[in-house]
Amino acid sequence: MNSEERDQLAINTIRTLSIDAVQQAQSGHPGTPMALAPLVYTIWNRVMRFDPKDPIWPNRDRFVLSNGHASMLLWSVLHLTGTVAVDAEYRRLRTPSISLDDIRRFRQLGSRAPGHPEYHWVSGVEVTTGPLGQGIATSVGMAIARKWLANRYNRPGIELFDYDIYTVCGDGCLMEGVGSEAASLAGHLGLDNLCWVYDNNHITIEGRTDITFTEDVAARFLAYRWNVLRVGDANDLERIADALAIFRRTRGRPTLIVLDSHIGYGSPHKIDTAATHGGPLGEEEVRLTKRAYGWPEDARFLVPDGVREQFGAGIGRRGAEARARWEALFAEYRKQFPGLATEIDQMQRRELPAGWDRDLPSFAADPKGIAGRDASGEVLNVLARNIPWFLGGAADLGPSTKTTLRFTGAGDFEAGSPGGRNLHFGIREHAMAAVVNGLSLSKLRAFGATFLIFSDYARPAIRLSALMELPTIMVFTHDAMGDGEDGPTHQPVEQLVSLRAIPGLVVLRPGDANEVVEAYRYVLRLRHQPAVIALSRQPLPTYDRRKYASAAGVARGAYVMADASGGAPEIILIASGSEVSLAVDAHEALASRGIRSRVVSMPSWDIFEHQPQSYRDAVLPPAVKARVAVEQGSVLGWERYVGAEGRVIGMKTFGASAPLQALQRKFGFEPEQVAAAALELLGRR
Repeated sequence: MNSEERDQLAINTIRTLSIDAVQQAQSGHPGTPMALAPLVYTIWNRVMRFDPKDPIWPNRDRFVLSNGHASMLLWSVLHLTGTVAVDAEYRRLRTPSISLDDIRRFRQLGSRAPGHPEYHWVSGVEVTTGPLGQGIATSVGMAIARKWLANRYNRPGIELFDYDIYTVCGDGCLMEGVGSEAASLAGHLGLDNLCWVYDNNHITIEGRTDITFTEDVAARFLAYRWNVLRVGDANDLERIADALAIFRRTRGRPTLIVLDSHIGYGSPHKIDTAATHGGPLGEEEVRLTKRAYGWPEDARFLVPDGVREQFGAGIGRRGAEARARWEALFAEYRKQFPGLATEIDQMQRRELPAGWDRDLPSFAADPKGIAGRDASGEVLNVLARNIPWFLGGAADLGPSTKTTLRFTGAGDFEAGSPGGRNLHFGIREHAMAAVVNGLSLSKLRAFGATFLIFSDYARPAIRLSALMELPTIMVFTHDAMGDGEDGPTHQPVEQLVSLRAIPGLVVLRPGDANEVVEAYRYVLRLRHQPAVIALSRQPLPTYDRRKYASAAGVARGAYVMADASGGAPEIILIASGSEVSLAVDAHEALASRGIRSRVVSMPSWDIFEHQPQSYRDAVLPPAVKARVAVEQGSVLGWERYVGAEGRVIGMKTFGASAPLQALQRKFGFEPEQVAAAALELLGRR
């Protein structure tokens, strides 16, 4: 068998494994794997620097399957290359990442071959790509990360970080707005380590793309300042390899390869039809397709002799050699630059450097106080000075969110200054959140920032950060009615509760400057959870912690900030963020009338829910039924804390355009109204 025949055998193995898996599951997308098997084979077995025996070594090339419905492409190649599993402690195991049995149980409970690629569950998967467009957008963050890593850590003669990112995408990825946002940013930044391959097959679920998508994609990407190449036949391995070689030689621009393909290639009756996009071929069509490939028609999940060896001689040998060279280089690097080597070690394990929280501010009591966003800005600058790989930015709102890093040497990340710590995302909230995911997948600690109301634009990527268990940070300011005159379009009502509904996402809304400090202290310790910090635009009183409980209680999600004297509380006042001051003032007013109240500051439902029941009962004693919760957001969900007999002062409508004080009066966010609600619950006037 000559080399061309061996290549074709391996390609058809990818195709038939994909066909058989979808047919057995009676669910899946066989057409794209049938079309793109030659592309994926070429990238993996001829080009990529990836060691199947160590799929997490830091300088590996990254492969992102953005059209994740074609996941059988990835499961097939991970199985055929012999990629090994890695556990949560970063130990390389002897077990395969994807076994043939996993493929046989494609899309079934317990299989490591799910319907879409899932990071963290399957070694060799670099990013979870479910919603179209997320993969390509996240790959931009990966490319930014490599540029930043190279700038900080490479030294003359020791190029530790020079990997590339190969991303496969389809029509859907390019139609989704997040893809356009990300492509525009990548072109602006000149990310020449980034290659997208566009599967131009002219088919979506509803039929041919010309019913919705007639733009000139190549012209669009040229306008984005990308290098655009075209390969007219997805089965031409040499032309694919040539295009990938041109990408690696191109400087100053990312590359888009437009690859013309035939979805369902090889199927006599379903090629170039939507029928092969989202369903099995059917038993008879499977046999006919295998016949067209020269494959045994009744063989199922067949891996012919020599196929695994073909991958072993290609990516197996090349990847092992590349990793060995890198490890030798890193050993020499460690001798010359031990401090930087330690940074790399810590970063790769998501650890923090010694003294990461030194010099965090402590804010003195002040009734006038400081805005949450201003306190946050001070904290971010301290953290970034202490943690060299901590970076981020805002969606064109740095001056408003106070997230600009201003210390000496911080700098801006741009095409000509890839070591900058300030990222300027432009007005691209969705891409920003996806890019932050890509930075985190590359082991940097990254944050993005905008107004809380615009979290809706970032939500899909935030949800994926929770799915992937990434320790990303989103800083959302203008968390309530502080910018009152802007009106209801800019006043978040439902955003807090909707973010709290995302499993695994830590949402914190601190009530004063010292709670802001403690919120960041908690968040930076997270290794497998994303976090949102919601901050005020307006100044909030800074409390005297000699009188009120320590802000360190933030780490428990909720804590008793002020308590009744002279006995158990008659009523509990619960609040978050800017409304904590209302609860405190109401508490003082009630005390003047001889009413025993307790103030509970509750910056995070999620953290509180993970505390022992004994602690939760100590903060919110079950015997105390009279409770008032106050928050400038939706009342939905607060019933879990106030119970059937309690009261929630919150928003049941959208806001209005007016100065803050007028809005507070209109919607009941005043100490007098909180106290009145408490008195009513207690049956007193």
